[in-house]
Amino acid sequence: MLMTQQSLSQEAIDLENKYGAHNYHPLPVVLNRGEGVYVWDVDGKKYYDFLSAYSAVNQGHCHPTIVGAMTKQAKTLTLTSRAFHNDILGKFEKYVADYFKFDKVLPMNTGAEAVETALKICRRWAYEVKGIEENKAEIVVCNNNFHGRTTTIISFSNDPVARSNFGPYTNGFIKVEYDNLNALKEVLSSNKNVAGFLVEPIQGEAGVFVPSENYLREAKALCKKHNVLFIADEVQTGIARTGRLLATCGNCSCPNKDCSGTPDVKPDILILGKAISGGAYPVSAVLANDAIMKVITPGSHGSTFGGNPIAAAVAMAALDVVIDERLAENAFKLGAIFRAELNKYIAKSTICKGVRGKGLLNAILINDDEESDTAWNICMKLRDNGLLAKPTHGNIIRFAPPLVMTKEQLLDCVSIITTTLKEFEV
Repeated sequence: MLMTQQSLSQEAIDLENKYGAHNYHPLPVVLNRGEGVYVWDVDGKKYYDFLSAYSAVNQGHCHPTIVGAMTKQAKTLTLTSRAFHNDILGKFEKYVADYFKFDKVLPMNTGAEAVETALKICRRWAYEVKGIEENKAEIVVCNNNFHGRTTTIISFSNDPVARSNFGPYTNGFIKVEYDNLNALKEVLSSNKNVAGFLVEPIQGEAGVFVPSENYLREAKALCKKHNVLFIADEVQTGIARTGRLLATCGNCSCPNKDCSGTPDVKPDILILGKAISGGAYPVSAVLANDAIMKVITPGSHGSTFGGNPIAAAVAMAALDVVIDERLAENAFKLGAIFRAELNKYIAKSTICKGVRGKGLLNAILINDDEESDTAWNICMKLRDNGLLAKPTHGNIIRFAPPLVMTKEQLLDCVSIITTTLKEFEV
């Protein structure tokens, strides 16, 4: 094939536009290599990755321990399906159950699959254990949630882009305002058919909304009082991203000595994905104790690839890295520095009106409305200056670098961000 006069980047973008469905609107940069906190485009330009594949690459790009486990297992056995046993699945299940202190784990592949799995477990538990009349169970969710884009999940989404023209929708969900304990209390008190409460500890896609300090603890207490399952979607917030192994804390032996978590907020059902594999392979998992997980019986749920040997090997290696390299502690410390440094700039800024987050899951609020393209233009300029990030909800820019970042690298990134913002000051 003869080379055209177009850049390699434009060729790759044109191919995607012509042959791929247009279900994403990527920043116009074409990457072909990654290592640690850095990625390179096809023209050789180096960038800080400040999105980490939506927090899937917490352990950094191409971590040698994770890649080594993946390649070693790939040379031995890749897939058996669950029609047969294999010699690594049980080891993985024990490892993950012990790691997060649950009795059982149900392995899947993607975050959305894991959410769907949790919903099914909750509904079956409602009928077989709680005693709700069949087909009457309801699950409480929060406004502005993001749990995936399957048909069931978009049925309780209020994002018009994800939801519009995909009906008819699935019934059985009640929406309440996020971080509003009174709204949750009213629903639980007045509806005997509520089986579960599905919540993100921090609403990431909605713009990194961090709830009030006692929200999760008191929501869990309300659920316990009304015999309702507290279901935590930690697909994005889990695996050390917020400065703890889990944002709900209390589920595991957190190695972060600085953590001031709430040890009584242990979900009845925990949903994990993304960084459980370090971004090297699709892995997700749903965890619960025996009293809940026992409702799953042969044939009631499954996945050809869920819990496959490569996934099991990769996930164990990825979780080893989190502990061995003290990534929760690093995220906690660097996140505090990041917000402090950005706040110094924001105090005198007209273009940026706030920064919020926990650990290394943060966002800045651009002083413009959601329909404007200011945040997008800032991200384009950040790209030009060597840092990759992406807007969410129009006027919010999410920042989530790999947790292997050093303080020196973080301060370099803060300099890039503030220098870029200065170009947009009025």
